[in-house]
Order: sequence, then structure tokens, then C-alpha cells
Amino acid sequence: MSQLNWQKSSFSGDRADCVEIASDGDRAYIRESDDPTTIVTTTRTKLHTWIHGAKAGEFDHLTEA
Repeated sequence: MSQLNWQKSSFSGDRADCVEIASDGDRAYIRESDDPTTIVTTTRTKLHTWIHGAKAGEFDHLTEA
């Protein structure tokens, strides 16, 4: 893994606690800014698919009480 350029969501504003994403080739890396040593690795395609599914409400049933 080369030196990663971590980016946080513009939605986070100036908050320190946020999700950060970096990429290297086809790999996507996700971490929580307040625990930067724990990194989830996936492919850019899978992350893209998951984000679109979340925006479309595909996982809303998991949060219903």
C-alpha cells in the first residue's frame, strides 16, 4: 500500500470524528478518523455499489425497530 491520500466527506464540515476514504488503484480504504489504525479494505466497484444501495434505501430495513 502506497502513501494514501485520505479524504473526508464534505458533509462532515470541520468535525474531527468522521469517516475517511482513500483509494489506491482498484482498492478502496475506509477508516474512522478517531481510530485511524483500523482500516476496512474493499474494491472501488463494491464501495460504489454499496453507496448507491444505501442512497436508494436498500438497507433501511436494518434500522427499523
